[in-house]
Amino acid sequence: MRTDQFQLRLSGIGVALLVLCVAAGAALTAAVQNAVPLLAGGLAGLYLLFSIRVADQWEKVAVLRFGKYIGLRGPGLFTIIPIVDTISRYVDQRVRVANVSAESTLTRDTVPVNVDAIVFWMVWNAEKSILEVQDFTQAITLSAQTALRESIGRHELHQMVAERELLGHELQRILDEKTNPWGITVQSVEIRDVQIPADLQDAMSREAQAERERRARTILGLAETEIAQSFAQAALTYQDNPVAMHLRAMNMLYEAIKERGSMVIVPSSAVETMGLGGMLATASMNGAKPA
Repeated sequence: MRTDQFQLRLSGIGVALLVLCVAAGAALTAAVQNAVPLLAGGLAGLYLLFSIRVADQWEKVAVLRFGKYIGLRGPGLFTIIPIVDTISRYVDQRVRVANVSAESTLTRDTVPVNVDAIVFWMVWNAEKSILEVQDFTQAITLSAQTALRESIGRHELHQMVAERELLGHELQRILDEKTNPWGITVQSVEIRDVQIPADLQDAMSREAQAERERRARTILGLAETEIAQSFAQAALTYQDNPVAMHLRAMNMLYEAIKERGSMVIVPSSAVETMGLGGMLATASMNGAKPA
């Protein structure tokens, strides 16, 4: 554990007691006309200033006496012996966020990608994180970057784009196995963005368009085949049943001329074949007005 891990964080209570002790010593000095009370009050205030510490609800701190670990303190008010005792930096045990990125990392199918991820982690054992890791915040960041690069190399591009959640779970498992001995657990890992080169994006877009066009042509061909088969079956039916053919032709003719103002030219052979001459004459007579 490095000496820069130790920090001096004075408490408001200690500062207030220092002021009170100095004020009381000054008052006694003025009363007895002797500087000893002021000196004693100042020394007592300095002792209380450096001995009384406060840790927030989410914090833990390690206390070392002559360099030997004696225990954790916090949350709340605690005391130490100045000069004899030292304290480590305050460990925040809330969930923290680390942004990690991997630039120009090759996937399994040799595609360079830039990946951004977010790691949610927390310290579950402050004692281990303080005593066994020099700088656990930097260790988490560097470990996450390394794990992210390794995971990218084991997956192909389409897996990374379509299966981000699975990639995040894999990263969480890898990091959790590494950080648990440090007293740190990884809550989750989220893949925020996967960026690929612009020229590759253009090539993938053209490939997708070609694939959609191929599927459209295939569907159109299947539709044409089904229509042709239906027509072939209808032709066989009409070939064996001329009356059905005539009825179909008459229905088509009716559909064509039922709209007002429409005109249909029908060959005479078709009229004779379907017997439409008498039908049209009858319809004309029925529709004629009497003189």
